Amino acid sequence: MKGCRGKLDGKGAKGPKGTYALLLRLEGLEEIVVGRLEKFAFPLGYYLYLGSALGGLRNRLARHSRPEKRLCWHIDYLLQRAQLLEVWNMASEEHLECLWAEVARNLPGAQVPIPRFGSSDCRCPSHLVSFAAKPDFALFEERLQARMPGAVLSREIK
Repeated sequence: MKGCRGKLDGKGAKGPKGTYALLLRLEGLEEIVVGRLEKFAFPLGYYLYLGSALGGLRNRLARHSRPEKRLCWHIDYLLQRAQLLEVWNMASEEHLECLWAEVARNLPGAQVPIPRFGSSDCRCPSHLVSFAAKPDFALFEERLQARMPGAVLSREIK
């Protein structure tokens, strides 16, 4: 079984370090037990999960895309039920997921569906943000660039 810290097989490049957003979609209400937290009701809609991969973006994003994996992080439980639509990312040597989560929480229609989801190691309200309508990548990038001039994001549609 593969581990939780970005090692897929111990071979090959891990890719650059960086920060990412996973754009997910749930087609209906899902009740999901999330690790040691509890059971939560996730309503139909879109979700942005914000994280950092200072061990390497390539491995972390490949792990998030794999259907079979050891359940380590809060997002692993949601990924069992949600469809991964897009990945937004940026190479960086810094932990920027808190800033990204703040930008996401300030997008139109944003809500925090589960307090502390993915943010047990910081003081953020959550690293998971939900939306009834699909969040706009261009608006997210614009608002992030207002906070980080020169930031260049990549977008991969799954």
